[in-house]
Amino acid sequence: MTRKQTLALALKILVSAGLIVWLFESNVEFAAIQDRLLQVSLPLLAAGFGVFLVQLLIGGVRWKVVTDAIGARLALGQAVRFFYIGAFFSQILSVGGDAVRIYKAYRAGLGLGPAVNGVFLERAGTILALLLIVAATQPVLRGRIEVDLAATMLLAALLALGAGIAGIVVLLQLDRMPVALDRWRVVRGLRAVAGDTRRVFLAPGPLMRLLACGVLTHLNLTFAVYLLAQGLAIEVSWFDCLALVPPVILIATVPITIGGWGLREGAMIVLLGLIGVPENDAGALSILTGLVGIAAALPGGVLWLLDKDHRIVLAPNEG
Repeated sequence: MTRKQTLALALKILVSAGLIVWLFESNVEFAAIQDRLLQVSLPLLAAGFGVFLVQLLIGGVRWKVVTDAIGARLALGQAVRFFYIGAFFSQILSVGGDAVRIYKAYRAGLGLGPAVNGVFLERAGTILALLLIVAATQPVLRGRIEVDLAATMLLAALLALGAGIAGIVVLLQLDRMPVALDRWRVVRGLRAVAGDTRRVFLAPGPLMRLLACGVLTHLNLTFAVYLLAQGLAIEVSWFDCLALVPPVILIATVPITIGGWGLREGAMIVLLGLIGVPENDAGALSILTGLVGIAAALPGGVLWLLDKDHRIVLAPNEG
């Protein structure tokens, strides 16, 4: 990695470490969390792990939906394998899993532009689906938390969804620049992004398939967290998780920490605290979720080692 990339990675590590230390210096007790983790139900832990494995399969299918739409065909097996390898780099090595996916897709025969655009638009569709879930599930909290707070959270969710849609609209307009600027490679690249965005987000078939996969992604992850919560004997319902886990996921995607560590724990403690979950229980659930996610990504390292081509330029994870 370059010095700049190393510095960015070091800063993310410091932010994650700082957030975690701050949490443990507040009302969260490390010993209590450790005890809770040691008492987890093994069958439910195994079930949650299995759901995390399904998560990676869904991710590969979601990516293939986008590559098919932009005419950059990846075989389903390739898409799932490359996605799994990318998850390993993001979760275990804390470096750019998306960059690894782009590299693997390029080496598999996709042009550089389609490889980059495919990963970028898959990410955009996944975040848009997450914003839709967050906005749609906030009414579940009515009657569970204060009316004013529930209204504020719903407004924030709707504003975030509006911002996400506005971002897609901006992407669609990137090819409206003067033709005279086409001598610049970056301008030609932006035109290609706009064209591929239209093929994905203005075509009913690809759009519906991408959003369906995106929604399934987050519902699946929410179900995994619910299973782990039951394994820790935390008193939360499926509907509680449906309303509160997607916002946690959204907050954890902010690219200022390593794999969301620190951000996820803080968000989980605050949001689950709204419905009465003790801080130590919420902290234990968040840490267990992170550890299970890491364990589920480990086989991606084996897939990478089995590939003949290991010449990868690593970049820090962008979220």
